[in-house]
Amino acid sequence: MILKRFGASLLGFALLLSSCDTAPSGLTIGAAVTAETQEDSEGSATAIPEHPAYDPGSLVDYTAQAGDTLQGLAGRFNTSAPEIRAANPNIPEDVTSLPPGMPMQIPIYYRAYWGEAYKILPDGLFVNGPSQVDFDTSGFVAVHEGWFKDYRGSAAKDVLSGAEIVDLVATNFSISPQFLLALLEYQTGALTKEQFDPSLRSYPLGHESQFHRGVYLQLVWAANILNNAYYGWRAGKLIEFERPDGRLLRPDPWQTASSVALQYLFSQTLDEEAFDLAIGPTGFAQSYANLFGDPWAETSDHIPGSLRQPELRLPMAPGESWSFTGGPHTGWGQGEPWAALDFAPGVEQRGCVDTDVWARAVASGMIARTGEGIVVLDLDGDGDERTGWVIFYLHLSSAGRVREGMQVAAGQPLGHPSCEGGSSTGTHAHLARKYNGEWMLAAGDIPFVMEGWIPQEGAAVYQGTLTKPGQLIRACSCSDAKSAIGSTEEVIDFPTPQPETPEP
Repeated sequence: MILKRFGASLLGFALLLSSCDTAPSGLTIGAAVTAETQEDSEGSATAIPEHPAYDPGSLVDYTAQAGDTLQGLAGRFNTSAPEIRAANPNIPEDVTSLPPGMPMQIPIYYRAYWGEAYKILPDGLFVNGPSQVDFDTSGFVAVHEGWFKDYRGSAAKDVLSGAEIVDLVATNFSISPQFLLALLEYQTGALTKEQFDPSLRSYPLGHESQFHRGVYLQLVWAANILNNAYYGWRAGKLIEFERPDGRLLRPDPWQTASSVALQYLFSQTLDEEAFDLAIGPTGFAQSYANLFGDPWAETSDHIPGSLRQPELRLPMAPGESWSFTGGPHTGWGQGEPWAALDFAPGVEQRGCVDTDVWARAVASGMIARTGEGIVVLDLDGDGDERTGWVIFYLHLSSAGRVREGMQVAAGQPLGHPSCEGGSSTGTHAHLARKYNGEWMLAAGDIPFVMEGWIPQEGAAVYQGTLTKPGQLIRACSCSDAKSAIGSTEEVIDFPTPQPETPEP
């Protein structure tokens, strides 16, 4: 079955900000993968074998990659988590993420015509995580002679330099700025060609849409497409996709999520010959290596084995009546990752109304960033949202909001729920998690648990439940009795946050 929510029609609208609204056969099978070579971390070529037509349930060798989970592997190998456990009795019963490098055997149920086996990039270099902490985008662009050095363009109600645009998209979507620069270099020669090809000025990444003209909006479109594929593959949901020409592509189950993301992106705009070049060793991979060196030379595992979320409380004060208004849905953008949950305070009116109720810190930490409707709570306290656990709040009013750089305690007021930032049909708070730059799926193998409430996905985006033993709360924007929720944590009195000081 083709997963239509990953189709090109999903992104037919401008993606200026995160939204709490939902964006809205006859196939020609592509050629099977052929044997190729890929260089290992020491630069020597290793064969990439063709995959045989495995008998149902055959055990195949697999080495766990950063971020792998049983749920995701089951989807990719067309099997089930219990079957994987049965073949690997050493896997702990309470495993979450699998340890990178762990050898496994996976019972496979063959799907014909798997795609390219060449791995373009490890996933730790896709996300805006620890690998990017010391990277200076502006400084890097400034020492290259390409047209991007002097580029300025409209972005987010401002005029920004090319480097600032890359950093803005990298921060919002949590995609590595190095990755985005390599993409611009591969498709436009941004860092090496002195002249910007006039034919590429409107649609430099090849997506011809009136809603995505110019470098910024093309990067926004690309980042959203990339995240849809990256997290769809990570969750085991995206197992095949259709090119605009009707050709069906099934990513190789051994692939990295970042490689599948690039395959999906290039499938939207490139013809067959250009697509095959882009996803091979002389395509994007070569552009990345020319700029930043061999991506496989050093370990970049950003998700450890058996990752655990810290204890979190609900984002409201004890005694207040709120509603669970949105089950798992996108953390930022449209589509995947389904990292976020929505909660709304009890108000007498529907829609976007002011409230004096506070959204509160679900844990102690530092305020790493604030923006239009945004508060980012960094739980490891280093002030860098690219490392460790982070809670991303959206739709918090700027009036009375906490200041960037503040240390806050669990339960401390952060800001008032509102409709500020992105698109919203009613006053609420949107919460999502990241770990080392990776959006964490709300109902995945490491669920977004607050005060013991475990989220589950529903049949569609925004649907879903929160459960405890013997208790169930169903998400509903109607804010009815079945969606009511409240905190049972200890009541703590906190001072009212001092508002941010406006810049002169």
